Amino acid sequence: MKLFHSTYDEYYDAGVGEFPLPIRCVRNVALAIVWAFALCMWRARMEDERYMLERSDGKGTVIICNHTSMAEVVSICTYLWRRGRIFRPIFKSEFGSHRIVEWVFSRAGGIPVERGTADMKSLRRAQHALQRGEDVLIFPEGTRIRTDEQPVEVHGGFALMAQMGKTDITPMAVCGFRDITPAGKKVPRPKKCWMRAGEHVSFNDAPEGMKRRERSQWVEDLAVSRMYALRDQLRAEHPGRF
Repeated sequence: MKLFHSTYDEYYDAGVGEFPLPIRCVRNVALAIVWAFALCMWRARMEDERYMLERSDGKGTVIICNHTSMAEVVSICTYLWRRGRIFRPIFKSEFGSHRIVEWVFSRAGGIPVERGTADMKSLRRAQHALQRGEDVLIFPEGTRIRTDEQPVEVHGGFALMAQMGKTDITPMAVCGFRDITPAGKKVPRPKKCWMRAGEHVSFNDAPEGMKRRERSQWVEDLAVSRMYALRDQLRAEHPGRF
């Protein structure tokens, strides 16, 4: 890859280790800066992190999480970086309408997805990333859930990514990040937050005799239920925090 002439698609298709050295250096410096900021502001630690670090056959894993704030994206990404994991966040393709944002996301290792469609290009990119040993981070709710009354539509596709990559899904959840920027506020506040990982979901767990699509749906439903169970556990342990 060339530093000044590589296209966005080349970054989306390539492994992070193939990025030009100056881009990788800037990426690491930026992650170090936001890690220090997040550590001071939100003091979030990953609980049960053994589930986040377990890998099979040298492949990456599909990590799913509930979504309440952009702050949790920072905390999760910097956590993975600190543990030596290479990660590829999935982001909605609407961000691609802003050239500066797309430039940053492509160099950060993001992979765009066209929501509401069978985006095979995104699925293939995720598949290849997983096979290279890179983790794929996705928020299946698709948008930040700012209140419990807000309608939630869980977007599928992450189970298919795992199925194509022949790997597992790691459910996790966060709590407290919604309180950082309350409705009507734009400036984040220092708050204690929590993150917790859960037991992997494998396609080997699915009942025998299922067809491919049925197996994918079964795995997707189980992963989402574990994600929400983790979220509810954190909320029960920390009343009044969201």
